[in-house]
Amino acid sequence: MAENVIIIGSGPAGLAAAVYTAREDFKPLVIAGAIPGGQLLLTTVVENMPGFPEGVMGPELIEKMTKQAQRFGARMVNEDVVDVDFSKKPFKVKTASKTYEGNTVIIATGATAQLLGIPSEMEHMGKGVSTCATCDGAFFKGKANVVVVGGGDTAMEDSNFLTRFVKQVTIVHRRDAFRASKIMQQHVLENPKIKVMWNSAVEEILGKDATGVEGVKIKDVNTGKVTTVPCQGVFIAIGYKPSTGFLVGKLPLDQKGYIVVKDEVLTNIPGIFVAGDVADHYYRQAGTAAAAGIKAALHVREYLQEMG
Repeated sequence: MAENVIIIGSGPAGLAAAVYTAREDFKPLVIAGAIPGGQLLLTTVVENMPGFPEGVMGPELIEKMTKQAQRFGARMVNEDVVDVDFSKKPFKVKTASKTYEGNTVIIATGATAQLLGIPSEMEHMGKGVSTCATCDGAFFKGKANVVVVGGGDTAMEDSNFLTRFVKQVTIVHRRDAFRASKIMQQHVLENPKIKVMWNSAVEEILGKDATGVEGVKIKDVNTGKVTTVPCQGVFIAIGYKPSTGFLVGKLPLDQKGYIVVKDEVLTNIPGIFVAGDVADHYYRQAGTAAAAGIKAALHVREYLQEMG
């Protein structure tokens, strides 16, 4: 017998959808992933989620949302989805061990920040290293210097945003020109609080657990010279990759791999809905992801009621 709703993903979008659909007694099946929780597992204190005046640790927020969904009857499967078949109903969602059938599907697999690939970034992740300036920038208020790595629009936006809080932002870019839009480049290059290190790459992030990030070793890609730059934070802004590999050829994706949606959560296939960062390359906030999950859940309710 087909599930009423299958939710793929267990970040804020998927879990918010699970809470709402479970309260409707649709008994949602959440295929949470082999490592459930999404990007919030890499986050320390979340201060901008409504309802938590003292802030909440990212993993704790995921745990609370999971328990809330399970309280109303949501069921969790800790596996990755490897394939789907949306060509006919019931829809099929396949993991490594089983194929599930559903009358509706909410895709909330999120997006993963692209990282530098150096060991020290994970050692200091959440302890001075961040992939989200708008999430964590306020933690660095009054700091002398933070480093932003990247050269696209995200790096430009993050750098300008961070100047609201810190005394100096140092952009590290491995080329001799930004790839960002001209207007974004202009805003950065005209900002007196922003310094650019061209033709450079971060070799190592320095710091201690007790004190956080203290500096970075930066290599000149042309000369090979390595210099140490003191800083109190590192923001990695080299892009995000939506988790849509299993959807290639199954749903329309844009050039970057994000799901193409209409009316925020609707796809071109009735009964297939989308929520969160898997379709949102602009906001990328836990709150907006949760809101999208709620919207998707309400559409599921309407769709299932019409099905009878």
